[in-house]
Amino acid sequence: MKFTDGFWMAKPGVTVHGCAEIRDIAFSGDKLTAFISPFPVSHRGQTLGGPLLTLEITAPRPDILGVKLYHYKDAMPKEPAFELFCEPQPLAFEETDSSYTVRAGAMAATLLKGRYALIFSYSGKPVTRSDFRQAAYLTAPDGPFIRERLDLGVDEYIYGLGERFTPFVKNGQSVDIWNEDGGTASDIAYKNIPFYLSSKGFGVFADHPERVSYEIASEAASRVQFSVAGEELRYFVIGGGSVKKAVANYCALTGKPPLPPAWSFGLWLSTSFTTDYDEQTVNSFIDGMAERGIPLSVFHYDCFWMKEYEWCNFTWDAAMFPEPAAMLKRLHEKGLRVCVWINSYIGQKSPLFDEAAEKHYLLRKTDGTVWQWDRWQPGMGLVDFTNPDAAAWFAAKLEALADMGVDCFKTDFGERIPTEGIAWFDGSDPQRMHNYYTFLYNQTVHEMLERKKGKGGGVLFARSATVGGQRFPVHWGGDCEATYAAMAETLRGGLSLALGGFAFWSHDISGFEATATPDLYKRWVAFGLFSTHSRLHGSSSYRVPWNFDGGEPPQAMSGSGQTCTDVLRHFTKVKHSLMPYLYAQAVKATQTGVPVMRPMVMEYPDDPLCLTLDRQYMLGDSLLVAPVFHEDGHCDVYLPDGMFTNFFTGEVVQGGRLVRGIYNYMTLPAFIPENTLLAMGRDDCAEYEYHENITVHAYQLTEQTVELYDKSGNLRATVTGRAHGDEVTFQVDGDAPNIKFEVHK
Repeated sequence: MKFTDGFWMAKPGVTVHGCAEIRDIAFSGDKLTAFISPFPVSHRGQTLGGPLLTLEITAPRPDILGVKLYHYKDAMPKEPAFELFCEPQPLAFEETDSSYTVRAGAMAATLLKGRYALIFSYSGKPVTRSDFRQAAYLTAPDGPFIRERLDLGVDEYIYGLGERFTPFVKNGQSVDIWNEDGGTASDIAYKNIPFYLSSKGFGVFADHPERVSYEIASEAASRVQFSVAGEELRYFVIGGGSVKKAVANYCALTGKPPLPPAWSFGLWLSTSFTTDYDEQTVNSFIDGMAERGIPLSVFHYDCFWMKEYEWCNFTWDAAMFPEPAAMLKRLHEKGLRVCVWINSYIGQKSPLFDEAAEKHYLLRKTDGTVWQWDRWQPGMGLVDFTNPDAAAWFAAKLEALADMGVDCFKTDFGERIPTEGIAWFDGSDPQRMHNYYTFLYNQTVHEMLERKKGKGGGVLFARSATVGGQRFPVHWGGDCEATYAAMAETLRGGLSLALGGFAFWSHDISGFEATATPDLYKRWVAFGLFSTHSRLHGSSSYRVPWNFDGGEPPQAMSGSGQTCTDVLRHFTKVKHSLMPYLYAQAVKATQTGVPVMRPMVMEYPDDPLCLTLDRQYMLGDSLLVAPVFHEDGHCDVYLPDGMFTNFFTGEVVQGGRLVRGIYNYMTLPAFIPENTLLAMGRDDCAEYEYHENITVHAYQLTEQTVELYDKSGNLRATVTGRAHGDEVTFQVDGDAPNIKFEVHK
């Protein structure tokens, strides 16, 4: 939200009470409290009346400082609140003639005496500051606000704030943290995270579930401004020294992702949304994929597995699926897992509506009646997860499906949450619940699956998220068009989301709206299979490859063409062969919070040309990928300093430059940096033992170690490779039967 009209003036009706002068401080060992006047005090008479602002600094974890700035003190806790994993730290305190400084780990905050300035530093190096009258309490026609403005350096870039489809670098943008269903073609997003990263290697997390408004060099040109309505603003300055480490520290505070099951990394095929389908149709897709040699891991039933107008009733439409349990058993016998679509809405026609309304399982209005509307399902109500009985009831409906043979759920929606005239069961504030609702929704489903299937057995396909949502993977990018522009939007959204600690991510291969050309389908397939999770899904047409260009008939497969069928088969097998590497990266993500798919700035923070790249990414530590976004097949990829090997051709390329090329449909720019050990395995399925019968490839090796895991995520062996002149030796510690080595010089 913008409060000013240029440098000197406030907007009409706005009064700015900025932090101007420290009047007193108190230090208790774990908290520094400062009392701040909004103007320099020259005589005692000016102290009669207010406002007087209060600033508190604490340390919830090492290398993180928490800041609380408030006007009126409200002792009542506000709900809901983000679940944080705090380990409160003592503060080291130092006073000089000109300042007060507190430290926790390598993170420090310094308050200047007299004229206000709050300076943050990491390892002794200043990273940002709030200067005279930048932090402020504001009165406005629509209520009070608290604002912070932190310095933005001349060569500093800002990233993150959740899944954003606008430019990856946020400088110059205005962003509201407010979950909405807007597709990928706008500035609104399904997954809003009030956490931004700086290219200087630190992050700032606003601890507010409600709307947080950001002006990143878009109101004050040299400031990052963020504000919330009310009397209080809480934020954390998260150190690290690099974007990667700052993300890891953020995840230590807000939660690390669990490891999804190995089978979830394989290819998912959907019925699509508004298409007509029954068991015969489903079998034609599954059998058609098998006949064409395309390994399939998961089959997904979208909305119309349930009867129309009754979403959700959690019951198979008997007209289309008369024997669902037997059908699911037959799919399992084919080696498939099954996913079904759900959301947290109960249509009025659903047989469950009356029960849910009577038992107070649905959100109610302030007058006690059930909140309803017609946008999506006629007369639908919204499950109130703040009622523990409602959450248990919802989970029990899904557990019955799991007992029947359903393996996972696509948890759609969760963004259209009302804020006016409603009363949550537990009294939660409606503004704070709007974004937070998705946390309770996905938590309910994920925890049910883990109870049912054991740790590591739960996986979702979720669309909406807030802080902590990374604990309930996987998330996908939402509704995108079948265009190259939308494919690029999707990638920007995924890279931006990754900076909020979302380690596992997917998207609708070939786009959701409309039907892609064969050309776009093939290019998006390559991108999709070089993501952590890979799903073919759309709106009004089936996404099987032969639906796009016919492809080769099953009985005449040669594998030598470049049809949609050929391309999908090829990249699915490539991804399967990479699973020993990808799954090890997934395990590492659960340990550190660093996402598997990540922007270039995370891996190469000291290369200035990597700071703004948003059309290429790192898939783990050792695979640089750039999707092809042009019909003529051309793609420019920037390689940082060092030697890189083309994954597909084996060509060794000198980095530190832009590499231009034309790529056929069976390839895309994928490069392996020097001094890499890359473990690869079989290509016929996604789930196998990733430490057995594998080949470890060594690329321009000096010395490197990799870890090998089994399909349950257990560490089974480590492999260390060392170069001695022209000779390379390998040492295997642990259990790695039939391991082979291949050296690339």
